[in-house]
Amino acid sequence: MNTTTRTKRMVFAIASVFWLAATAHSFAQDPRKLTLEEAIEMSLKNSKQLKLSQTNVDLAGLSIRQIKENQLPSLSVSGSYLRLNTPNINLKLPQDGNDSTGGSTPQVHQVMYGMASASLPIFSGFRFKYGLESAHYLEQAAKLDAENDRDAVIQNTVAAYSNLYKAKKSVDLVAENLLRERERVAEFTNREKNGMLARNDLMKAKLQESNIELTLLDAENDLKVTTINMNLLLGMPENTVLAADSASFITLKEEGNAAEWEQTAISHRKDFAANGIRQKAANSDIKVVKADFYPNVALTAGYVALNIPGVAVIPNAMNAGIGVRYDIGSLWKSGAKMEQAKTRVYQLKTNEQILLDRIHLEVNTAYYNYVLSKRKIDVYAKAVEQADENYRITKNKYDNSLVTTTELLDADVAQVQSRINYEAAKADAIVAYKKLEQSAGVIN
Repeated sequence: MNTTTRTKRMVFAIASVFWLAATAHSFAQDPRKLTLEEAIEMSLKNSKQLKLSQTNVDLAGLSIRQIKENQLPSLSVSGSYLRLNTPNINLKLPQDGNDSTGGSTPQVHQVMYGMASASLPIFSGFRFKYGLESAHYLEQAAKLDAENDRDAVIQNTVAAYSNLYKAKKSVDLVAENLLRERERVAEFTNREKNGMLARNDLMKAKLQESNIELTLLDAENDLKVTTINMNLLLGMPENTVLAADSASFITLKEEGNAAEWEQTAISHRKDFAANGIRQKAANSDIKVVKADFYPNVALTAGYVALNIPGVAVIPNAMNAGIGVRYDIGSLWKSGAKMEQAKTRVYQLKTNEQILLDRIHLEVNTAYYNYVLSKRKIDVYAKAVEQADENYRITKNKYDNSLVTTTELLDADVAQVQSRINYEAAKADAIVAYKKLEQSAGVIN
């Protein structure tokens, strides 16, 4: 009986070791270690959002090109071949009595003609000038929007990198704790068999082992999800095993002053600058509408070739001159367009005030969150020391039968949780600082 029991315990212990080894191997085989800077660089290179943002910049550039192309000369060519019936033609022109034709009317059955016309605008009421100016402003705004999206990608990468680090640390710490709990269960089982421990205490230890095993399963699942998310951001295969560099979470910068951060944001926020540039574009659009009140002047030229068999052949009729066009109806048809342009300017000015309020809130929120995260690190560092000391004292008392098994297990859980909290606080502080930089428009 004793031999059978010892054999079962040995099999259980060996199985536990193999299970933990397999678990660790599944997350540690050939991991690719990444620094935070490398992760940011890769995410910027592979971001689909940034590629989409670049298309908006390209479209804005094409709008400028289109306006310039509209100022190029226009050239059109047309030609026709017409079959005619035999019409009754009664010419009222006086005829010469000596005319050998005897006053007969020519028979016309077909007509052929070709035309070419060219036009070069030379004045369009400043529509070209201010339209091009507006398009340039909109291109600058699109570039700022793309830079703003770039800042967001950096922040998302930092957050994902932090989650990867926290998830891996949680797996490591919980797996280490589970191994210790299994050793404790084996020890308690021995003592219970020898009558040195109440069965209730053994059940408490086994229950804690099961709870920690469930915690490990959750931690492993979180690690899988965060790894997939990180690989998507980096443009890497989904099954790539990644390892965050703990050195990226060591150095913390000074928080500075909230008011200074806010002034930095007003000077560097891309969305605020883009709104200002769009105001300039909207003011240029008002001038574009005013161009309707001016005449359009263009250089024109044309060529006509005509062939009416039996009647006339005109091979080289050409013309050139200056054309002027003025739409008088624009005096009463442009009112709505003008009001739309002015309303757009008003919207952008109002949006500027909204952005200022948003900047004030975002900067201050990010600032105080960073201050809080730094303080949490100090508190959790003390908590780790206190939890380690508490476990040491509690374990010593338990070995001397001065505290209960429940108190020992509670001290063990508190120790592991304090370490997890401390590692998470270090990662969260980096994320909080990068968020502060993003809110101030200076993340890099």
